[in-house]
Amino acid sequence: MLPLLIAQQIREADAYTIANEPISSVDLMERASKAFVGWFINHYPDKNQSISVYCGTGNNGGDGLAIARILSDHGYCNLTVKIIRFSNKATNDFTVNLSRLTNTGIPIIELTQDSKPPAETADIIIDAMLGSGLNKPLAGDYKALVNHLNDLKKTVVAVDVPTGFLTDGEIAKDATVLRADLVITFQQAKLNLLLPESAPYVDCWEAVDIGLSKDFLDTVTTPYYFVEPKDITRIFKPRHKFSNKGTYGHALIIAGKDETMGAALLSASACAHAGAGLTTACIPKSGLVALNSSMPEVMAVVRNNDEVPEIQWDKFNSVGIGPGLGKEAAVLKLLESVINNFQKPIVVDADALNLLAENPHLVVQLPKGSILTPHMKEFDRLFGAHTSWWGRLQTAKAKAAELSVCIVLKNDYTITATPEGKLYFNSTSNPAMATGGMGDVLTGIIASLLAQKYSPQDACILGVYLHGKAGDELALTNRLNVVLPGKIINQLPHTMAKLKA
Repeated sequence: MLPLLIAQQIREADAYTIANEPISSVDLMERASKAFVGWFINHYPDKNQSISVYCGTGNNGGDGLAIARILSDHGYCNLTVKIIRFSNKATNDFTVNLSRLTNTGIPIIELTQDSKPPAETADIIIDAMLGSGLNKPLAGDYKALVNHLNDLKKTVVAVDVPTGFLTDGEIAKDATVLRADLVITFQQAKLNLLLPESAPYVDCWEAVDIGLSKDFLDTVTTPYYFVEPKDITRIFKPRHKFSNKGTYGHALIIAGKDETMGAALLSASACAHAGAGLTTACIPKSGLVALNSSMPEVMAVVRNNDEVPEIQWDKFNSVGIGPGLGKEAAVLKLLESVINNFQKPIVVDADALNLLAENPHLVVQLPKGSILTPHMKEFDRLFGAHTSWWGRLQTAKAKAAELSVCIVLKNDYTITATPEGKLYFNSTSNPAMATGGMGDVLTGIIASLLAQKYSPQDACILGVYLHGKAGDELALTNRLNVVLPGKIINQLPHTMAKLKA
């Protein structure tokens, strides 16, 4: 897992690399700037485009000066540098790079507190004003400048992070941030780039390796991790010869009512396609024809009216409950029966989560290792209203530890919180998957992996990854604008087969 660092740890990683590689700070800046340019020229190959590089007088500004010089070396011929001198302070590395830049002939314009907002005719603005060192909202002259630049609606490429954007911590709802079409960030994603609050400010980001010390990154203490493909390869268990359906467990999916049998069918089908040896769906009698005709591989336990069905709990290796289930009194009784009688981890989703929120005494009775899979609103119903996603991260970390459960908090970079106080950000999925029923599919996948004897943590991390990866393969490879949940289900076996290739 790639450790994700807060701003202070990033500065510590820089310092450790400088001291132990060893490398001078200005040479590390040069390396970072070359990495930035390497990605930039692939994304914006037209060397005749006009580019204006806005530089503060700190190290982010030093990066910008070096980037302008390196772009000039690569043949970009229409460059201008604007230096923002809103104070008399400047770092040594900024000063060194300014000296180097003066030999290139690139026009340099200085903006002071008394300057009028600059006229800007460039096609592209490279933002190297403040970077990751910012720890409070923009105010004063910087705020006015950023508002002016935003009004110009230019293409903006940010160096490391956009000006005004906090790398971690809560982002104010009225924050002033320079909106970036692309952020080329150093070494790794900054935490707030992975949270929905980044959406108004960042269209996309790319992390470029600048060679920070692997020794430091391997030993740093952090609760935040980014899931990489190599982690999935390590977790995934290929099927072996001489195995049988019993090898891969028996999952029970409790879902659906008369009006919402689709949720039950999606969840049960996903469970089977993700590899459970046996899948049983606990559904209303009215859904039997639909189940038998669409998924003859799935067995059924029938629910009649208000009765809690008799279930042989020891037959099952995992239980998933909630998709399309409703919140009637009989459903609450059924949820209580599951919690009281099934001693292994339970996957709890959708209506079952809402019932837990209305009956908080049940939350503390969940078997250890159970998995909650809420979206934002369900999470807030369970654990209280939040004003930010950063706050939800902290609550998820605390509640997963307190309750000894895993919490899968769904968004673009779905986060798995574990009882050990770790938060794992998923690296797959895409906007084409924003359709109803996707959560039902994810519930089935995770329940299937639990039945196959994956640990709760690995079932969450692998399940979320596979769900998103199948969507990526459909949307990106086949160039689909919308991917329906049923297509994800059919893609799953192909996605899983590629992991063992």
